[in-house]
Amino acid sequence: MSLKAYRVLQQVDVVVGYQTYIKLLEEILTEEQQVISNGMTKEVERCRQAINLALEGEEVAIVSSGDPGVYGMAGLILELVKENPKLEVEIIPGITAANAAASSLGAPLMHDYAVISLSDLMTPWEVIEKRLEKAAEGDFIVALYNPKSKKRIKQVEIARNIFLENRSADTPVGIVRKAKRGDEELIVTTLAEMLEHKIDMLTTVIIGNSQTLKQGDLMVTPRGYQL
Repeated sequence: MSLKAYRVLQQVDVVVGYQTYIKLLEEILTEEQQVISNGMTKEVERCRQAINLALEGEEVAIVSSGDPGVYGMAGLILELVKENPKLEVEIIPGITAANAAASSLGAPLMHDYAVISLSDLMTPWEVIEKRLEKAAEGDFIVALYNPKSKKRIKQVEIARNIFLENRSADTPVGIVRKAKRGDEELIVTTLAEMLEHKIDMLTTVIIGNSQTLKQGDLMVTPRGYQL
């Protein structure tokens, strides 16, 4: 998290978030703070609770994984707060999974890249598939969020096949689980072999472009400097 996020979380009256993220914050929250957490698919309920508490005069922080503005709660809060325009909302940036994972892998995002979530809970799969095709055709480096869950197994296989149609099977691929959470796991493999490794909802997958290189245990996409 950013230093500002760390400080704000220690200062607010109430912290609201998905139970997994709240658990990650246990060591920095205080006994005096009210903590509200619930499970997946309860995002709207959480945000409405936070807004109601803020209307009662509490200082409230809603937490997301990584950056609240990247597949996080920032957009939803701004949509809901339109009903109460006098409420002051501050979006505090964090470190999104693509950047956290990339730093562990080396420097894979040194050129144009796209971030695509494979979760079709909010976006039709046909739309996601089209975006994958365009990113692959455009030779973008691609960071895949939410690549695989217990129910969604085929999506990451389809994504891999789309990229195989557009770039070499030897293209470097970085797989990072629990990026920067203390028990991080990472591996640099290839497009051909990426499905042989563990991929789940805690994983960020970074697929290199045609210029990306494997350098020891790292991935590097040259920026184009004359050396």
